[in-house]
Amino acid sequence: MIEIDGSQKSGSGTILRLSIALAAILGQPLHIYNIRQNRPQPGLRPQHLEAVLTAARLCDAELEGAELNSRELWFKPKKVRGGKVEAEIGTAGSIPMLLMTVLPICIFAENTVHLHVSKGGTDVQNSPTINYIRHVFLPTLRRMGISAALTVHKYGYYPKGMGEVTITTESCKSLKPLCLENFGKIQAIKGFSVCTFLAERRVAERQAKAANDYLKEKGYTADIQIINDKSNPLQKGSSLVLWAEASASAILGADAIGELRKTSETVGREAAEKLYAEISTKPTVDVHLADMLIPYVALAEGRSAYLTRTISEHLETNIWLAEKTLNVKFNVENVAGLYKIEKVV
Repeated sequence: MIEIDGSQKSGSGTILRLSIALAAILGQPLHIYNIRQNRPQPGLRPQHLEAVLTAARLCDAELEGAELNSRELWFKPKKVRGGKVEAEIGTAGSIPMLLMTVLPICIFAENTVHLHVSKGGTDVQNSPTINYIRHVFLPTLRRMGISAALTVHKYGYYPKGMGEVTITTESCKSLKPLCLENFGKIQAIKGFSVCTFLAERRVAERQAKAANDYLKEKGYTADIQIINDKSNPLQKGSSLVLWAEASASAILGADAIGELRKTSETVGREAAEKLYAEISTKPTVDVHLADMLIPYVALAEGRSAYLTRTISEHLETNIWLAEKTLNVKFNVENVAGLYKIEKVV
């Protein structure tokens, strides 16, 4: 049995998400305790609980302790078969975070997985936006042989959520290594500026203009698509994702979300500042993608390597957990002001 102390390293939900995914893939029972010990509200929140339940549906797992606020969980997986799976968060809890839990499981299923997630948040705090997942994360995974198509039916924001997405994931028997060791030159900067039922205030346009104005000051021009969305009449909101595509196949992303009393111009500038922090140092993955990729390169055959500008708490945690669970080894070293993350063979 895999034994994981959830208070280690970040003591956050990332330990729960990755532990569940790896246990399902390995087909080994998991006991995790002190779940989210270092967070203001420890234990399973609605989005974490639904992620666990969805993972269990994917592999017909037996569960103990799967209830709200639980700090201890037993997860006993069986085969990952695939097919159609439903998930419903019921709050503004993060849909992208749920996807990050179950996507590694889906790619090792016996058959194609059609996962429908409803009543959650597509663009909420402390989580990548759904368009970051669609335009930065999934295109990078494609380089590893992973085929996953994401459709947004409804955008969802805090506090009501009510977002809805579908992701279809093809079975993948083995993952290709990911070697991104050169940035090259920026070929394009693109973006998606979305607002839901805020078209009359030109929110999406103002977000895009503020981002472009900032980037122009730095010598760059972005092609940002404007989306005046009407998918969710129950919850207004907005978000902006930007990404830079480099000649050596690197994709660097950054995003920001709208909130009450936060101007559209602030959202646009925030996303642009985050992206400029990445492209000015020329890593090959951004600070968030760096930790999100760890389970995939850990499971891939052979050596993988990429460069990031900083070592986040989540990155350290994911490396620790992958090494502990999968018996793999990562090297982290400073290379010309960047950090090289290398899975060694």
